[in-house]
Parts: sequence; C-alpha cells; structure tokens
Amino acid sequence: MSKDIAAIKSELCRMIDERRDEIIALLRRFLQIRSVNPPGDMRETADFVRSILDQFGSPHRTVALRDDMPNIIGRWDAPRPGRHLVLNGHMDVFPVTNERLWDAEIVDGKIMGRGASDMKTGTLASILTYCYLYPYSEHLSGALTLTVVSDEQSGGRYGTKYLFDEFADEIAGDCCLNGEPSGLANLRFTEKGTLRFQLSARSAGGHGGYPHRAPNPIEAICKLVAAIYERYHLKLATLPPEIDAVLTSPETIAAADANLGKGAGDIARRITVNVGIIEGGQKATQIPTGCSTHLDIRVPIGSDRDIIRRDLETLAFEHGCEMVVNEDHSYPASMTDPFGEMATILRDNIKSLLGHDAPPVSSLGGTDTRYWRWRKIPAIICGPSPISMGRDDEHVTIDEAIAVLKLQVMCALDYLGNAGAASSQNSSSDQRPA
Repeated sequence: MSKDIAAIKSELCRMIDERRDEIIALLRRFLQIRSVNPPGDMRETADFVRSILDQFGSPHRTVALRDDMPNIIGRWDAPRPGRHLVLNGHMDVFPVTNERLWDAEIVDGKIMGRGASDMKTGTLASILTYCYLYPYSEHLSGALTLTVVSDEQSGGRYGTKYLFDEFADEIAGDCCLNGEPSGLANLRFTEKGTLRFQLSARSAGGHGGYPHRAPNPIEAICKLVAAIYERYHLKLATLPPEIDAVLTSPETIAAADANLGKGAGDIARRITVNVGIIEGGQKATQIPTGCSTHLDIRVPIGSDRDIIRRDLETLAFEHGCEMVVNEDHSYPASMTDPFGEMATILRDNIKSLLGHDAPPVSSLGGTDTRYWRWRKIPAIICGPSPISMGRDDEHVTIDEAIAVLKLQVMCALDYLGNAGAASSQNSSSDQRPA
C-alpha cells in the first residue's frame, strides 16, 4: 500500500530528530578527514562515504580518471516511471592555517571544522538523503542518483566534469539538488562565470640603482593589475532584463545582504576582480628577473566573458606581460529558473520547516551545478551558510546541519513523489552550448 508523501516526510523528519546525535557524530568524523585540495587525494574520504552507503545497503560504484581522485555514483529506481533526481556534492576542501579545524570541535552549538560550510555538511545531507529514501522507493516514482565527487575545489576536471564527459547519460537526470553553502533564507538560482589567469613579466634584472639598464617586472605587473582593476572591478554587468529585475527586487537585495553581508545584493550585479597571489623579487635593492601574479575575475550572466578575455590579453601585451588562462577553472556564468519546480519545492519546504521565505539571489562563488545548468537541466542549491567557508573559524551550527538534511529529504520526496512526466521542465540557461 502506497504511503502519503506528507506522512513519509513527517516520519523521516522525526527519525532525523531521533538520530540527531548520531548524525552530528558522523559529520564530525567526515570533517576530521584531511581531504585538502590541492593536493586532492580523496581516497580516505571516499572510503568513509562508501562505508556509510554500505551500512544502509544502498547501491553504489566508484569511477575515477585519477586513482587518488575517486568519484562515487549511486542510483536506485522506484517501481513506477517518473523523473530522475540527481544529488551532487564534493569531498575536497580548502587548505587550513588553523590545524584545530581538523578536530571538528563543538563550541557553543557550532561544529568548527574545515568543510563544515564548504561542503561536507551538504554532501553528507545528500548521502543520507539517498540512503534514507531507499527503503521508501516503493512509494515513489522515477529514480534517485547520488554523485559524490573529488576535485571541485580545483575546477572539477577529475570530478563532476569527468562524470559528464564519461557518464553523462547516467548522471544528468531531470533535475539536480546540490548541498553547496547557500544559507537557508535565500534561493541560489544563478552564479557568475570566472576568468582565472596568471600574468608574468621578465627582465634581465640588475641593481636597483640602475633602472636605465633593465625594466622592473614588478612595476610592469603592478601597472597592469591597476589597469585591470580600473577597467573592470565593480563595473555593472550587462544583465538580461528579466534577471536584473529579480536581482534588483527589494526582497532579493534584503536576502542577499542578510545572508552574505551588506552590499552582496549590489555585488551580484557587478564584475569583480581579485588579485590573490603576487610573487617576485628577493631584495629591495635589486631589480628582479621576474614577477608573476594570479587573478580571479567574476562575470555575471549577460556580460560577454570572451570579449573581456580578449581585452585582457591585449592589455597584457601592451604592458609587456604574458597572460596564461587556467582553463580548468575558467567558465561561463549559469542560471536556473528561480520560479521553476524544484525552486518552488525548496522555498515551500523552507517556509514549512523554518517559517520564513527564501527569495532568489545570486551566488558569489562557483559550484558544480553549472554542469547541469549548462545543459538546461534545473539545478538548485540547499546547503548551510557560506559566511565562514575557507576561514580559520569555518563552522556550521548543529541546528543548521540538521535543517539542511531535513530539507534535502523533503525536497527529494516532493520531487519523486510527483509522478509527472520526465524531462517536463528544462528551465536552466547559459551561454555555453550543451
């Protein structure tokens, strides 16, 4: 006899409450694994993920382009035809400067740990959602796939990109739900494209008192970086009118500012430039022989990233510098319909569970959802607050970790409990061809 979806949701949310301590202990164990990328060795982390799946008897297999960067794919099918939902999360995390983050201590209701925000909380929620719903598959329609990947932090060449290159028919699905850090008082529907590149300058070098003998490559790089900032940093993007209307709505600006810091609503509409590394020189009195710098430019949907790239290459040439683009970590912007089915499901469940709305906002960072959105497959993010990700105090509150899990369970049930026609909604968009 088929159970009502609302009854299954209530039953599983009660079970999550009952297993709260067990779930938090599992998350802390996940956070204690040093899955830093670079270098990116995820084998220990993958063993941990597989142990959870095996404990629940959930089907899965492992595929890899590199042995040290495994990816886990799981799938189960309900007895009735329907839509195919894909859960996606990554195992790799940023490096640390605070080694105590590996202890995953609980302090004032917060779990302090690298990956607590980005994104082991969301990934564990996806793993457990996949496992928790498996025994209820007879009451659902369609299929649920789990993808737990390596290499998101370095562009995805060995992770989600590899899965789409080799197993696209298996992991594309009709909709993707991703647990990247988002916060639970907004709905992430678009994210900026990126240009990541290195600039370098060379010189014969020499004594600092003899500038007539050789150009200074640090000076060349500094002037070029200043020119790039002047031309692009905080410039308004050319957004499609319908997207600009969403991003400039009062509720969206308020939600972005509340969840990402005051000013985030405005930054969402602007190109940003960040110089992250400058290297060169050995002594103040010496003209160095070389200087290099690494930059990251974020470009909202609508502005032509390729035109910007060509302009940057021209600027570099005019300043006597060389520009090399990191192709693995440079990609177009992406978006999904902020009023589509899964977006509405998530907003409704946030309202039901947490009692507040979640207006649509733009992500300021990047996620693997772009791989689905580029193929016009709806992809929605449901994860914890992003405010502390990458910091020495990275954390997730216990209540938020539990809420993320409940919301992913509730959304998956709503989607698979609706026996609507598969592939009925292709509401994502981007400038990259499928």
